[in-house]
Amino acid sequence: MQPDPASRVGDTGGEVAARVRKVIATAGVSQREFARRNVMDPSKLSRSLSGTRRFTVAELARIADTTDVDAAWLLGTRTEAAARPSAVRRDRASAAGAPQGGRPLQIVRETVRLIAERGFHAVRVADIAEACGTSTAAIHYHFPGRDELLEAAVRWCVDEDSARRANHIADADGAADELRRLIELRTPYTRLRRWQWSIWLDLWAEAARSTAVGRLHIEHGRQWRATVADVLRRGVGQGVFRPTTDPDADALRLTALIDGLAAQVLAAAPGSGAGTSPDAMRTALLAYVDATLAVHRPSPED
Repeated sequence: MQPDPASRVGDTGGEVAARVRKVIATAGVSQREFARRNVMDPSKLSRSLSGTRRFTVAELARIADTTDVDAAWLLGTRTEAAARPSAVRRDRASAAGAPQGGRPLQIVRETVRLIAERGFHAVRVADIAEACGTSTAAIHYHFPGRDELLEAAVRWCVDEDSARRANHIADADGAADELRRLIELRTPYTRLRRWQWSIWLDLWAEAARSTAVGRLHIEHGRQWRATVADVLRRGVGQGVFRPTTDPDADALRLTALIDGLAAQVLAAAPGSGAGTSPDAMRTALLAYVDATLAVHRPSPED
């Protein structure tokens, strides 16, 4: 009989946590990155490793899938030597076309794509299974409930958005350029950016109905505003933004304007000529920055 994926794994002696720590060490990544790869809440992973929380069967299944270790070994029902995959098994797994990043990440990515295309309430577990080329039982094995799958999808979106944001401004030429790049990144010009905004709008609505997702949404919004506030703070120090700038308050106003304009852009069909266009959104945002934040230096003719 298969264990319930949602059930907690007994770990009185800390053996399960020790095995997971060994897997993390072998992976050679930070604990936070390991949590990201396995679509886990970093705080839950930390508590499970410290013994104040027990892993679920589904969490260990995801870890086993993404790190190519045996789930039975993680559970303690098989020795490490017996659990070690042979070269033949690895070759067979490769030949079978295992999804990049493992099955859990494939499930999450397909969930996000379907949410963007259809809306959360129109997406069924059967749809996700079909998109992944697997069974609904396999979906539930990694993510026992719909709420857990939604939380994983939101967490993946948050992590991906944070990484894109950091990469987009990494080589910016000063704070003013950083802010322009952030505005560009948030303007839904491309299909991918519209797709991302569609996800956020749908998940924002879900956030009001789910405590776990709500916390993720609030934390992501806080991090996004903090990024903008830090850019404004650096800009004041560089003399490109006005000394009267209140980084936190101005970041709140600017991010609220970005969110509102993006919602208006998505409400209009691409190419229809109706509603707010991405160009109009970008122009309005840059005009706002110029009028309220930027330092205006006199021209040589003045």
